[in-house]
Amino acid sequence: MKKGNVITISDVAEALGVSKTTVSRAISGKGRIGEATRQKVLAYIEEHDYKPNVIARGLAQSKTFNLCVVMPEDYALVDLPFFQEVITGIQEIAGMNEYDILLCICQENDITSLERIVRNRKVDGIVLLRTFLKDPQIELLLEKKIPFVTTGSTAYRKVKQVDNDQQSACRELTSILLMRQMKHIALLGGSESFVVNQNRYKGYQQAYQEAGREVEETLVYRNLESRAFMDRAVEEVLEKGADCIVCMDDAICIQVLRKLRQEHIKVPQDIRVASFYNSSVLENNIPSITSLSFNARELGMEACKNLLAQIEGETVPDRTLLSYEVVLKESTK
Repeated sequence: MKKGNVITISDVAEALGVSKTTVSRAISGKGRIGEATRQKVLAYIEEHDYKPNVIARGLAQSKTFNLCVVMPEDYALVDLPFFQEVITGIQEIAGMNEYDILLCICQENDITSLERIVRNRKVDGIVLLRTFLKDPQIELLLEKKIPFVTTGSTAYRKVKQVDNDQQSACRELTSILLMRQMKHIALLGGSESFVVNQNRYKGYQQAYQEAGREVEETLVYRNLESRAFMDRAVEEVLEKGADCIVCMDDAICIQVLRKLRQEHIKVPQDIRVASFYNSSVLENNIPSITSLSFNARELGMEACKNLLAQIEGETVPDRTLLSYEVVLKESTK
């Protein structure tokens, strides 16, 4: 057999007069097999440039060499660039380790597709892109004892988490606004069932506590799930004399800016605006928007490294927090 020809486990077994199981054990390094036989198999495959394909390697190591990435179904269109960047980071590390990605889309309370993937053992590990206070995804994966990691924080115990330091970031930005003598800061946020929104709100509260001030609860609007609710919230905070509007994410910020333009209210002359999350959708806004910048691609890369380490049986930290940057721009001058 000439070097470089495509050969299979069966070809190796036949040439050496051993079973395919013996060849698989020699390749994987697992299972009972004599050292002399192992060396004979390894020498043969080295001589004939044998490279086991993913399926054969998976059978030998009891792996699929697939990872599942779970996206939420109910994301806003402006959230897509964030998820794309995270998945790009995951794919980069997965590809380097010869893993493929299976994408799964789940609703907050409907995880049927994830249950099917787990039941059919289609993947070796799972990345959850969004976490919830009450999270059936996490509960399922804890029960099934499959390796997984979240790109976000959770209160569930024994869950490996990789997240940006949302609470510290939001505390720092809010503190800067307070130090700049903004006296009536309104906060507009999305669903309270998202852990990320809970952590951002905690950071906002912490900044007030450290400044020795009370949060103006009448200027806090959460669970803004539609444009109509956001528009009404903007109208009300303006009526109440807010001098700054802080948006929990870029999706809400875009709607706030649209409403202010519609009402002919200038930023920052009439009111200042900031966002707890920056993305490409805010990049070209005039004026430029003060915001928090997180590296979504790095988040995906670190999550994938964490997951692959779990799959290999390595010890990983329960929680990994990544850095952030406060970007001060024209909207809060």
